[in-house]
Amino acid sequence: MGPLTGLRVVELAGLAPAPFACTVLADLGAEVVRVDRAAPGADVLGFPDDPLTRGRRWIGVDVKSPEGLDLVLRLVDRADVLVEGFRPGVAERMGLGPDALLARNPRLVYGRITGWGQDGPLATAAGHDINYIAVAGALDPIGQAGHKPTVPLNLLGDFGGGGLLLAMGVLAALVERQASGQGQVVDASMVEGAALLTTSLHGLRNLGLWPGGRGENLLDGGAPFYDTYEAADGKYVAIGAIEARFFAALVTLLDLRDPANHLDPSTWPALRAQIAAAVKTRTRDEWAALAEGTDACLTPVLAPGEAPNHPHNVARGTFVEVGGKTQPAPAPRFSRTASATPAPPSPPRADTAAVLAELGVPESEIARLRQSAVIA
Repeated sequence: MGPLTGLRVVELAGLAPAPFACTVLADLGAEVVRVDRAAPGADVLGFPDDPLTRGRRWIGVDVKSPEGLDLVLRLVDRADVLVEGFRPGVAERMGLGPDALLARNPRLVYGRITGWGQDGPLATAAGHDINYIAVAGALDPIGQAGHKPTVPLNLLGDFGGGGLLLAMGVLAALVERQASGQGQVVDASMVEGAALLTTSLHGLRNLGLWPGGRGENLLDGGAPFYDTYEAADGKYVAIGAIEARFFAALVTLLDLRDPANHLDPSTWPALRAQIAAAVKTRTRDEWAALAEGTDACLTPVLAPGEAPNHPHNVARGTFVEVGGKTQPAPAPRFSRTASATPAPPSPPRADTAAVLAELGVPESEIARLRQSAVIA
Protein backbone atom coordinates (compact mmCIF):
# COMPACT_ATOMS: atom_id res chain seq x y z
CA MET A 1 0.00 0.00 0.00
CA GLY A 2 1.05 3.59 -0.59
CA PRO A 3 2.07 5.57 -3.69
CA LEU A 4 5.62 4.15 -3.69
CA THR A 5 4.57 0.50 -3.74
CA GLY A 6 7.01 -1.45 -5.91
CA LEU A 7 9.92 0.94 -5.33
CA ARG A 8 13.03 -0.84 -4.05
CA VAL A 9 15.35 1.03 -1.69
CA VAL A 10 18.66 -0.06 -0.16
CA GLU A 11 19.58 1.83 3.00
CA LEU A 12 23.13 1.75 4.32
CA ALA A 13 22.59 1.98 8.08
CA GLY A 14 23.47 5.30 9.63
CA LEU A 15 22.21 7.96 12.01
CA ALA A 16 19.15 10.26 12.06
CA PRO A 17 18.77 12.00 8.65
CA ALA A 18 19.34 9.04 6.31
CA PRO A 19 17.14 6.67 8.34
CA PHE A 20 14.44 9.34 8.53
CA ALA A 21 14.49 9.73 4.74
CA CYS A 22 14.07 5.96 4.41
CA THR A 23 11.28 5.95 7.00
CA VAL A 24 9.41 8.50 4.87
CA LEU A 25 9.92 6.35 1.76
CA ALA A 26 8.89 3.17 3.60
CA ASP A 27 5.81 4.88 5.06
CA LEU A 28 4.77 5.73 1.49
CA GLY A 29 5.02 2.10 0.43
CA ALA A 30 8.61 1.60 -0.73
CA GLU A 31 10.30 -1.73 -0.01
CA VAL A 32 13.34 -0.74 2.06
CA VAL A 33 16.17 -3.08 3.03
CA ARG A 34 18.46 -1.72 5.75
CA VAL A 35 22.05 -2.98 5.37
CA ASP A 36 23.88 -2.98 8.71
CA ARG A 37 27.20 -4.37 9.85
CA ALA A 38 27.40 -8.09 10.51
CA ALA A 39 28.93 -7.85 13.99
CA PRO A 40 26.15 -7.27 16.54
CA GLY A 41 28.59 -5.87 19.11
CA ALA A 42 29.48 -3.03 16.75
CA ASP A 43 25.90 -1.75 16.51
CA VAL A 44 25.68 1.76 17.93
CA LEU A 45 23.27 3.10 15.34
CA GLY A 46 19.95 2.66 17.06
CA PHE A 47 17.93 1.26 19.92
CA PRO A 48 15.23 -1.43 20.21
CA ASP A 49 11.97 -0.48 18.52
CA ASP A 50 13.48 2.72 17.11
CA PRO A 51 10.67 4.22 14.97
CA LEU A 52 13.32 5.38 12.50
CA THR A 53 13.76 1.71 11.54
CA ARG A 54 10.07 0.88 11.13
CA GLY A 55 8.57 -0.52 7.97
CA ARG A 56 11.66 -2.14 6.48
CA ARG A 57 13.71 -5.31 6.58
CA TRP A 58 17.08 -5.35 8.30
CA ILE A 59 20.09 -7.42 7.25
CA GLY A 60 23.65 -7.72 8.55
CA VAL A 61 26.55 -7.99 6.09
CA ASP A 62 30.29 -7.49 6.48
CA VAL A 63 30.90 -5.27 3.45
CA LYS A 64 34.65 -5.24 4.18
CA SER A 65 34.81 -8.85 3.03
CA PRO A 66 34.73 -9.51 -0.74
CA GLU A 67 31.83 -11.92 -0.35
CA GLY A 68 29.83 -9.48 1.76
CA LEU A 69 30.44 -6.61 -0.66
CA ASP A 70 29.33 -8.80 -3.55
CA LEU A 71 26.06 -9.57 -1.77
CA VAL A 72 25.32 -5.87 -1.27
CA LEU A 73 26.22 -5.10 -4.88
CA ARG A 74 23.77 -7.76 -6.03
CA LEU A 75 21.12 -6.20 -3.83
CA VAL A 76 21.80 -2.76 -5.32
CA ASP A 77 21.67 -4.17 -8.86
CA ARG A 78 17.93 -4.73 -8.45
CA ALA A 79 17.22 -1.54 -6.50
CA ASP A 80 15.77 1.79 -7.61
CA VAL A 81 17.33 3.84 -4.83
CA LEU A 82 20.33 3.67 -2.51
CA VAL A 83 20.56 5.96 0.53
CA GLU A 84 23.72 6.58 2.57
CA GLY A 85 24.68 9.12 5.22
CA PHE A 86 28.45 8.72 5.60
CA ARG A 87 31.12 11.40 5.52
CA PRO A 88 32.42 12.20 2.01
CA GLY A 89 34.58 9.42 0.60
CA VAL A 90 33.51 6.69 3.03
CA ALA A 91 31.07 4.96 0.66
CA GLU A 92 33.69 5.12 -2.09
CA ARG A 93 36.25 3.41 0.15
CA MET A 94 33.70 0.71 0.91
CA GLY A 95 33.27 0.03 -2.81
CA LEU A 96 29.74 1.43 -2.68
CA GLY A 97 30.29 4.90 -4.12
CA PRO A 98 28.02 6.32 -6.83
CA ASP A 99 30.42 5.83 -9.73
CA ALA A 100 30.74 2.12 -9.03
CA LEU A 101 27.04 1.57 -8.44
CA LEU A 102 25.75 3.65 -11.35
CA ALA A 103 28.13 1.78 -13.67
CA ARG A 104 26.37 -1.44 -12.63
CA ASN A 105 22.85 0.00 -12.41
CA PRO A 106 22.50 3.15 -14.57
CA ARG A 107 18.89 3.69 -13.40
CA LEU A 108 19.89 3.90 -9.74
CA VAL A 109 19.04 7.05 -7.79
CA TYR A 110 21.92 7.44 -5.34
CA GLY A 111 20.81 9.56 -2.38
CA ARG A 112 23.44 10.81 0.05
CA ILE A 113 23.15 13.11 3.05
CA THR A 114 25.96 14.90 4.90
CA GLY A 115 26.17 17.90 7.17
CA TRP A 116 28.36 20.11 5.01
CA GLY A 117 27.94 18.62 1.54
CA GLN A 118 30.28 16.47 -0.52
CA ASP A 119 32.82 19.26 -1.02
CA GLY A 120 33.83 22.65 0.37
CA PRO A 121 36.22 23.71 3.15
CA LEU A 122 34.24 21.94 5.91
CA ALA A 123 33.23 18.84 3.93
CA THR A 124 35.29 16.37 5.96
CA ALA A 125 34.86 18.07 9.36
CA ALA A 126 32.88 16.44 12.16
CA GLY A 127 29.64 18.08 13.19
CA HIS A 128 26.09 17.60 14.33
CA ASP A 129 22.73 19.26 13.76
CA ILE A 130 23.57 22.22 16.02
CA ASN A 131 26.73 22.99 14.02
CA TYR A 132 25.02 22.76 10.64
CA ILE A 133 22.07 25.00 11.53
CA ALA A 134 24.49 27.47 13.16
CA VAL A 135 26.44 27.92 9.91
CA ALA A 136 23.18 27.99 7.90
CA GLY A 137 21.95 31.02 9.85
CA ALA A 138 19.00 29.07 11.18
CA LEU A 139 20.06 28.87 14.84
CA ASP A 140 20.87 32.50 15.65
CA PRO A 141 17.29 33.86 15.26
CA ILE A 142 15.75 31.29 17.63
CA GLY A 143 15.35 32.27 21.27
CA GLN A 144 14.27 35.03 23.60
CA ALA A 145 15.48 38.61 23.43
CA GLY A 146 18.58 39.12 25.51
CA HIS A 147 19.29 35.42 25.77
CA LYS A 148 21.50 32.99 23.88
CA PRO A 149 20.12 31.06 20.88
CA THR A 150 17.74 28.25 21.84
CA VAL A 151 18.56 24.77 20.52
CA PRO A 152 15.46 23.59 18.59
CA LEU A 153 16.08 19.87 19.29
CA ASN A 154 17.61 18.39 16.13
CA LEU A 155 14.56 19.08 14.00
CA LEU A 156 15.95 21.70 11.60
CA GLY A 157 19.16 19.99 10.53
CA ASP A 158 18.72 16.24 10.92
CA PHE A 159 15.09 15.95 9.99
CA GLY A 160 13.59 19.00 8.25
CA GLY A 161 16.65 20.25 6.39
CA GLY A 162 18.23 16.80 6.22
CA GLY A 163 16.18 13.63 5.93
CA LEU A 164 13.03 15.23 4.54
CA LEU A 165 15.00 17.21 1.96
CA LEU A 166 16.84 14.03 0.93
CA ALA A 167 13.55 12.14 0.50
CA MET A 168 12.21 14.98 -1.65
CA GLY A 169 15.38 14.96 -3.75
CA VAL A 170 15.15 11.21 -4.27
CA LEU A 171 11.53 11.50 -5.39
CA ALA A 172 12.41 14.34 -7.78
CA ALA A 173 15.19 12.21 -9.31
CA LEU A 174 12.76 9.32 -9.72
CA VAL A 175 10.34 11.59 -11.59
CA GLU A 176 13.15 12.78 -13.88
CA ARG A 177 14.20 9.17 -14.48
CA GLN A 178 10.84 8.47 -16.08
CA ALA A 179 11.82 10.78 -18.93
CA SER A 180 15.56 10.14 -19.19
CA GLY A 181 15.77 6.51 -18.11
CA GLN A 182 18.87 7.47 -16.14
CA GLY A 183 19.63 7.58 -12.45
CA GLN A 184 21.75 10.24 -10.77
CA VAL A 185 23.29 11.33 -7.48
CA VAL A 186 21.23 13.39 -5.01
CA ASP A 187 23.65 15.36 -2.79
CA ALA A 188 21.71 16.65 0.23
CA SER A 189 23.47 18.86 2.77
CA MET A 190 21.99 19.73 6.14
CA VAL A 191 23.53 23.21 5.98
CA GLU A 192 21.83 23.86 2.65
CA GLY A 193 18.57 22.26 3.78
CA ALA A 194 18.45 24.32 6.97
CA ALA A 195 19.31 27.45 4.98
CA LEU A 196 16.45 26.66 2.60
CA LEU A 197 14.07 26.56 5.56
CA THR A 198 15.00 30.18 6.31
CA THR A 199 13.92 31.43 2.86
CA SER A 200 10.95 33.39 4.22
CA LEU A 201 13.09 34.95 6.94
CA HIS A 202 15.51 36.27 4.31
CA GLY A 203 12.57 37.68 2.38
CA LEU A 204 11.30 39.54 5.45
CA ARG A 205 14.78 40.88 6.17
CA ASN A 206 15.18 42.09 2.60
CA LEU A 207 11.91 44.03 2.92
CA GLY A 208 12.88 45.54 6.26
CA LEU A 209 10.14 43.58 8.02
CA TRP A 210 12.55 41.79 10.37
CA PRO A 211 14.35 44.77 11.91
CA GLY A 212 15.10 43.53 15.41
CA GLY A 213 17.48 41.09 16.95
CA ARG A 214 16.69 37.66 18.37
CA GLY A 215 13.23 37.55 19.97
CA GLU A 216 12.29 41.08 18.89
CA ASN A 217 10.30 40.47 15.71
CA LEU A 218 6.87 39.39 14.54
CA LEU A 219 7.34 35.61 14.39
CA ASP A 220 10.12 34.92 16.89
CA GLY A 221 8.27 35.64 20.15
CA GLY A 222 8.95 39.36 20.00
CA ALA A 223 5.29 40.16 19.28
CA PRO A 224 3.09 39.51 22.34
CA PHE A 225 0.33 38.06 20.17
CA TYR A 226 2.73 35.40 18.80
CA ASP A 227 4.24 33.75 21.85
CA THR A 228 3.64 31.25 24.64
CA TYR A 229 2.23 32.09 28.07
CA GLU A 230 2.11 30.29 31.39
CA ALA A 231 -1.36 29.40 32.65
CA ALA A 232 -2.56 29.02 36.25
CA ASP A 233 -1.44 25.40 36.47
CA GLY A 234 2.12 26.04 35.26
CA LYS A 235 1.38 24.69 31.78
CA TYR A 236 1.47 26.83 28.66
CA VAL A 237 -0.74 28.06 25.84
CA ALA A 238 0.43 29.17 22.40
CA ILE A 239 -1.04 32.33 20.90
CA GLY A 240 -0.73 33.22 17.21
CA ALA A 241 -3.32 35.97 16.66
CA ILE A 242 -1.55 38.11 14.04
CA GLU A 243 -4.30 39.31 11.70
CA ALA A 244 -6.74 41.96 12.94
CA ARG A 245 -9.80 39.72 13.03
CA PHE A 246 -7.94 36.98 14.89
CA PHE A 247 -6.49 39.49 17.33
CA ALA A 248 -9.97 40.87 17.91
CA ALA A 249 -11.17 37.37 18.80
CA LEU A 250 -8.25 37.05 21.23
CA VAL A 251 -9.13 40.37 22.83
CA THR A 252 -12.67 39.12 23.38
CA LEU A 253 -11.53 35.74 24.71
CA LEU A 254 -9.04 37.19 27.20
CA ASP A 255 -11.10 40.34 27.94
CA LEU A 256 -8.19 42.64 27.05
CA ARG A 257 -8.03 46.38 26.60
CA ASP A 258 -7.64 46.56 22.83
CA PRO A 259 -4.65 48.72 21.83
CA ALA A 260 -5.12 51.17 18.98
CA ASN A 261 -2.75 49.17 16.75
CA HIS A 262 -1.49 45.81 17.98
CA LEU A 263 1.09 45.72 15.15
CA ASP A 264 2.79 48.82 16.54
CA PRO A 265 5.83 47.61 18.53
CA SER A 266 5.45 50.52 20.96
CA THR A 267 2.28 48.83 22.28
CA TRP A 268 3.92 45.46 22.79
CA PRO A 269 5.30 45.74 26.36
CA ALA A 270 1.93 46.77 27.83
CA LEU A 271 0.05 44.26 25.69
CA ARG A 272 2.36 41.43 26.75
CA ALA A 273 1.74 42.21 30.39
CA GLN A 274 -2.02 42.21 29.79
CA ILE A 275 -1.97 38.86 28.01
CA ALA A 276 0.29 37.26 30.62
CA ALA A 277 -1.95 38.40 33.48
CA ALA A 278 -5.10 37.21 31.73
CA VAL A 279 -3.72 33.76 30.85
CA LYS A 280 -2.62 33.30 34.48
CA THR A 281 -6.26 33.36 35.61
CA ARG A 282 -7.16 29.93 34.20
CA THR A 283 -5.50 26.60 33.56
CA ARG A 284 -4.13 25.63 30.18
CA ASP A 285 -6.97 23.24 29.44
CA GLU A 286 -9.62 25.72 30.58
CA TRP A 287 -8.29 28.24 28.08
CA ALA A 288 -8.14 25.58 25.37
CA ALA A 289 -11.80 24.73 25.99
CA LEU A 290 -12.84 28.39 25.92
CA ALA A 291 -10.87 29.03 22.71
CA GLU A 292 -12.35 26.05 20.89
CA GLY A 293 -14.68 27.22 18.14
CA THR A 294 -13.25 30.75 18.11
CA ASP A 295 -10.68 32.38 15.85
CA ALA A 296 -8.51 33.53 18.76
CA CYS A 297 -5.62 31.28 17.63
CA LEU A 298 -5.01 30.04 21.18
CA THR A 299 -4.06 26.40 21.63
CA PRO A 300 -2.59 24.28 24.42
CA VAL A 301 1.14 23.56 24.33
CA LEU A 302 1.14 19.77 24.53
CA ALA A 303 4.00 17.55 25.60
CA PRO A 304 4.90 14.77 23.14
CA GLY A 305 3.17 12.26 25.40
CA GLU A 306 -0.02 14.34 25.42
CA ALA A 307 -0.28 15.07 21.71
CA PRO A 308 -1.61 11.62 20.66
CA ASN A 309 -4.62 12.09 22.97
CA HIS A 310 -5.72 15.50 21.71
CA PRO A 311 -9.21 15.14 20.19
CA HIS A 312 -8.17 16.59 16.84
CA ASN A 313 -5.21 14.23 16.55
CA VAL A 314 -7.40 11.30 17.57
CA ALA A 315 -10.02 12.19 14.96
CA ARG A 316 -7.42 12.56 12.22
CA GLY A 317 -5.33 9.54 13.20
CA THR A 318 -2.24 11.74 13.46
CA PHE A 319 -0.61 9.09 15.64
CA VAL A 320 -0.77 5.31 15.27
CA GLU A 321 0.19 2.26 17.26
CA VAL A 322 3.15 0.40 15.74
CA GLY A 323 4.02 -2.78 17.57
CA GLY A 324 2.21 -1.50 20.64
CA LYS A 325 4.14 1.81 20.63
CA THR A 326 2.61 5.18 19.81
CA GLN A 327 4.29 6.97 16.88
CA PRO A 328 3.45 9.65 14.33
CA ALA A 329 1.46 8.28 11.42
CA PRO A 330 2.70 8.39 7.82
CA ALA A 331 2.16 11.75 6.13
CA PRO A 332 0.96 13.23 3.84
CA ARG A 333 -2.27 11.47 2.88
CA PHE A 334 -3.28 10.18 -0.54
CA SER A 335 -6.81 9.76 -1.88
CA ARG A 336 -6.23 6.60 -3.94
CA THR A 337 -3.02 5.06 -2.65
CA ALA A 338 -3.30 5.42 1.10
CA SER A 339 -0.31 4.39 3.18
CA ALA A 340 -0.68 1.41 5.47
CA THR A 341 0.08 1.51 9.17
CA PRO A 342 3.86 0.96 9.30
CA ALA A 343 5.21 -2.44 10.26
CA PRO A 344 7.11 -2.58 13.56
CA PRO A 345 10.91 -2.40 13.39
CA SER A 346 12.55 -5.73 12.69
CA PRO A 347 15.00 -7.03 15.27
CA PRO A 348 18.54 -6.13 14.20
CA ARG A 349 19.67 -8.20 11.20
CA ALA A 350 16.64 -10.50 11.50
CA ASP A 351 15.88 -10.56 7.76
CA THR A 352 19.28 -11.47 6.33
CA ALA A 353 18.42 -15.01 5.30
CA ALA A 354 15.09 -14.06 3.70
CA VAL A 355 16.58 -11.19 1.68
CA LEU A 356 19.52 -13.29 0.47
CA ALA A 357 17.18 -16.12 -0.48
CA GLU A 358 15.32 -13.65 -2.73
CA LEU A 359 18.67 -12.92 -4.39
CA GLY A 360 18.95 -16.60 -5.19
CA VAL A 361 21.56 -17.48 -2.56
CA PRO A 362 21.08 -21.15 -1.59
CA GLU A 363 20.36 -22.12 2.01
CA SER A 364 23.63 -23.98 2.29
CA GLU A 365 25.54 -20.90 1.15
CA ILE A 366 23.66 -18.70 3.62
CA ALA A 367 24.65 -21.09 6.41
CA ARG A 368 28.29 -21.02 5.31
CA LEU A 369 28.35 -17.22 5.10
CA ARG A 370 26.85 -16.96 8.55
CA GLN A 371 29.36 -19.45 9.93
CA SER A 372 32.21 -17.37 8.50
CA ALA A 373 30.72 -14.13 9.94
CA VAL A 374 30.19 -12.59 6.48
CA ILE A 375 26.53 -12.19 7.38
CA ALA A 376 24.53 -12.10 10.59
